[in-house]
Amino acid sequence: MPIQNMLLTEHLEELRKRIIYTLIAFIIFLVGSFIYVQDIYKWLIRDLNHKLAVLGPSEILWVYFMISGVIAIALTIPIAAYQTWRFVKPALSEKERKTTISYIPGLFILFIAGLSFGYFVVYPTVLKFLLSLSEGQFETLFTSEKYFKFMINLTLPFGFLFEIPLVVMFLTSIGIINPRILSKARKISYFLIVLTSVLITPPDFISDILVTVPLIVLYEISINLSKIIYRKKLKQQSDNEMELEQVS
Repeated sequence: MPIQNMLLTEHLEELRKRIIYTLIAFIIFLVGSFIYVQDIYKWLIRDLNHKLAVLGPSEILWVYFMISGVIAIALTIPIAAYQTWRFVKPALSEKERKTTISYIPGLFILFIAGLSFGYFVVYPTVLKFLLSLSEGQFETLFTSEKYFKFMINLTLPFGFLFEIPLVVMFLTSIGIINPRILSKARKISYFLIVLTSVLITPPDFISDILVTVPLIVLYEISINLSKIIYRKKLKQQSDNEMELEQVS
């Protein structure tokens, strides 16, 4: 028991250290983003034909922090992935270490791709639909806080959802999941994808399809990538067993 407690304490201490490093990186990126947040703000509203209102001085600061926070999250993704890799590194073989660390650049690229898809495809489509409902009926007036909350709620989830394929590859490579589990969970996964799409989009068929189809494609890509990693892992295990038999 004392040995087990010592091992648990060491693991918790290591986890704490990795979390602290990640938080420090996030704070640094948050401060750096805040320095240039006014230029970023102007770029985000460049095509907006409506004036944005603020209901108080603190709302301006809140909007700037929201924008800076999203940028800081995006930049922290590779740091968080690297710290996660450092935490699980002792449990991995040398080959698994080299393979899994190669996923880190992909996580950042897919996160940016997801944000881009949400911002350039989903967000303008949904906004255009909602504005069309108010034509001739309401005078539209946006507050900065609600406008950017709406934008972030539609774009940020896609940054994380687009990382599913690489996360699945990583979890498959370290033996936590396998393609059989993903295939068996296909029905419930599709249901959750459709439910998520309906919840984050307005109640029209086009918007639902626009979100559902890419997510289903991502899930199927994840299954196929998991199969590739799983086959390679089984082959490696088989080769290792053959080598051990030859040595013995």
